[in-house]
Amino acid sequence: MGFHVAVVGATGNVGREILDILAERGFPADKVTALASRRSQGTEVSFGDTTLKCEALETADFSTVDICLMSAGGDVSREWAPKIGKAGAVVIDNSSAFRMDPDVPLIVPEVNADAVVGFTKKNIIANPNCSTAQLVVALKPIHERAKIKRAVVATYQSVSGAGKDAMDDLFAQTRAVFVSDSVESKKFPKRMAFNLIPQIDVFMEDGSTKEEWKMVVETKKILDPKIKLVATCVRVPVFISHSEAVHLELEEPLSAEEARDILREAPGCLVIDKHEPGGYITPYEAAGEDATYISRIREDPTVENGLAMWVVSDNLRKGAALNAVQIAELLVNRKLIKAPAKAA
Repeated sequence: MGFHVAVVGATGNVGREILDILAERGFPADKVTALASRRSQGTEVSFGDTTLKCEALETADFSTVDICLMSAGGDVSREWAPKIGKAGAVVIDNSSAFRMDPDVPLIVPEVNADAVVGFTKKNIIANPNCSTAQLVVALKPIHERAKIKRAVVATYQSVSGAGKDAMDDLFAQTRAVFVSDSVESKKFPKRMAFNLIPQIDVFMEDGSTKEEWKMVVETKKILDPKIKLVATCVRVPVFISHSEAVHLELEEPLSAEEARDILREAPGCLVIDKHEPGGYITPYEAAGEDATYISRIREDPTVENGLAMWVVSDNLRKGAALNAVQIAELLVNRKLIKAPAKAA
């Protein structure tokens, strides 16, 4: 018997991507239910070769749902994830609502798959922030070999991380520039087209933004609480894929060549690192791909045992939808959930 999978937020960027990935990877689902708000009820979304009509979350019956993949924002998750979990479904949540809850595992399957067993406390598993997910995939193999003491990260994050409205805003602004219209910013605090904005999410008391804080605390929870990390998160006029310039201080020496070899063998990583023009990955090339790409691997002579690298990944896939589906696959493959007898 297959599973009954519900996708909450099915009309959004990540929800649509989840449906695509479930179909692409042949997830063992007998039934897939697309859920959204009342105003999106009846909206059609693609699932493989078929089309699903969205049902309203408010009236959904979760009694037969086995896995619920949520991507509808923190407020919706806070209200609905505990209810859905109590109804018996395992909730895999893409929002920030439960990431730092000690009773909710925060999972990137290539990095800390064993921690998934903790889901039974609340029947909720959290997906990390998109920028964190690709970072820890690249850091894990380095950390296992040489122990990371400190990481300094500058991100170059695409507008899709802020949702469809942000993508529409960038498109409209870019068009306005080309036709010499006035440029209006509906989603961002400043003009986004042909510009950079060094603010993602709200500011915190220490001057960092919440996005930067998320990277710090989530990396510690997923990988190692001893790692010191500082981040500057920047929104850039790119539609899809986040990029990160990562500088590491290691406890043990590790040459760039050794790092390359380690990362080539690491799950989820793909090294493209030739010392020639174009011998690296860009966000445009990473869009639509599953891998976390790593380029520009080199030793950093400014600190003892220093290493620098460039990390790029499709934030809608590995940063959100793909990671959520991989968590669902992890539950199935480790037999932590089973297709229910009630479906017989």
